[in-house]
Amino acid sequence: MMVPRLLYFYLGRRIFFSVVMLEVGLCVPVVMTQLFHYLPSSAVRSGLLMPALMGTLPTAVYLALPMAVGVAVALEFSRMAAEGMIAVLYSLRLSVLSICVPASVAALICVIAGYWVSIFVAPNNVGQMHDVIYVIRNSLNHRMLEPAQFYTFDKGERTLYFKRWKTEDIVEGMFIHQYNTKKQEEEIITAKQTEFRRNDHGVLLVMTDGSFQSRPNGTDEIRTADFDQYVIQLDMQGTNGMPKRGWRGVFEMPGAEFMSAWPGRNADKRVLADWMSEAAKRFGIPILALAHALLAIGLVLTLSNATGRNATTVAALVAIPAIHIGILIGTESVVRRDPFLVYLVAVAIAAEFLIALALILRQQARFSVKGNGKRAAPAPSGAAASL
Repeated sequence: MMVPRLLYFYLGRRIFFSVVMLEVGLCVPVVMTQLFHYLPSSAVRSGLLMPALMGTLPTAVYLALPMAVGVAVALEFSRMAAEGMIAVLYSLRLSVLSICVPASVAALICVIAGYWVSIFVAPNNVGQMHDVIYVIRNSLNHRMLEPAQFYTFDKGERTLYFKRWKTEDIVEGMFIHQYNTKKQEEEIITAKQTEFRRNDHGVLLVMTDGSFQSRPNGTDEIRTADFDQYVIQLDMQGTNGMPKRGWRGVFEMPGAEFMSAWPGRNADKRVLADWMSEAAKRFGIPILALAHALLAIGLVLTLSNATGRNATTVAALVAIPAIHIGILIGTESVVRRDPFLVYLVAVAIAAEFLIALALILRQQARFSVKGNGKRAAPAPSGAAASL
């Protein structure tokens, strides 16, 4: 039948468009808040903004996607109920379950997209944000260094200070105090001008027109020498990307690697809690797109029989975000307290599915009873009944 197919395409397209708009509206504030929280103002000139964005955005996308789907479906079905469109669909002898098809298909597509992002895309990119935080906390990007401040490197064995920036890679008035473990001596290096040059292994400090002072251990003798150019290698962010952290989180493991990292039920509680929390988010959150969509349909079809548009919309718009945020808090906070409370999260997701299906099947039963009679199925709202 051509008419239902065109209607399904029309409704599915409207829902997809609403999901995209809501997803952008939900993700942009979250991502911007994260970036402003962790990144200083110098991050833009340091080239850290894009890695931080790529490390934050995929996670925000799959965590917010189910809420966007549920709210989009609630808004669309509330509009349909208020404008009498559901009554028109009933008059075409389309059942309640048939009306649910476009939204369910759209939600299933979002579920598949959510799993793809949560299992593969987000783990492969989230480490970039932690690399950025590691660079910022350890001052490993030379363009983020502020003048007239002391910075320590190499576990406190080297201290760096300079007066001012001349260009984005050249500073004036460099002072370095370091301890040379090979020569067993204390060294002080000063230079009028220093250039930061990135290479494959880190950053080279190319100092010009300066002096070098050293004092061997166990003596008071100070040796001084002037130089035209002196070079020091620093373990900072080079051309091969950001410096490697000394750790790798379970949230950075994609697909099969994550599953093989299962610590076992008898593992350390904190390690098990981290794995279970990550698993709950990866495998529990994306399926909520379908659960929220079905619950939104059930709420709208049930409440629109006795209430107006505003009450129906408000009820769905309050219930869907509240449930989603509650489950999200459960996966992040509750499961980290006790990893075996992940079953509570699973029960909550199953309960939402059961409630949604019960509401929809209840409307389907009423439709079937009334549809077998002489009269057409009644409109689901007062505004639609006039049709």
